[in-house]
Amino acid sequence: MKLVLATSNKGKVREIKELCKDYEVVPYTDLIEPFEIVEDGATFKENALIKARAVYKALNDEDVVVIADDSGISVDVLDGAPGIYSARYAGENANDKDNLYKLIDDIKAKGAEFSPAHYTAAIAIVTKDKEKTVHGWMYGTALTQARGEGGFGYDPMFIPQGFDKTLGELNDEVKKELSHRSKALKLARVVLQNL
Repeated sequence: MKLVLATSNKGKVREIKELCKDYEVVPYTDLIEPFEIVEDGATFKENALIKARAVYKALNDEDVVVIADDSGISVDVLDGAPGIYSARYAGENANDKDNLYKLIDDIKAKGAEFSPAHYTAAIAIVTKDKEKTVHGWMYGTALTQARGEGGFGYDPMFIPQGFDKTLGELNDEVKKELSHRSKALKLARVVLQNL
């Protein structure tokens, strides 16, 4: 089965390909020109569905299975921010580093050195006759310093529960076991097997 990903984020594409080895996984940008999708949902689930529906419609192929993920980090001391705005926290054209350092600065501005935090991943699966969503979570602590070069996004500032290293310092195998996205993808695979 071919899965079309409603993303061009290289980190996400790599992670999803790795976790769905028994499927042919292609980013939608390999099939059609990239286009802007306005993510105006109020939740990760709504935004994942918006992306999956938009790409499904644009592909104009009723046999395709589209998967979209919306994910982000929520920090307790910031009342759950950045949440659904994780990818554009430091502004529209910000990169991973800009977002990372804005989040570190915002936690420091609260007078904190760290805060409980969690990642959420919502995955939407859209086919011609079905729409399904699943979620995965990873809990831990957000730091006010970046440690490690691995991963992407906020990984260098997040220590998963039960560990003393950040996701930026942990090896990929360990990270795969803990990841909010891998937890959601395990559930997504069950949905895919029943399509």
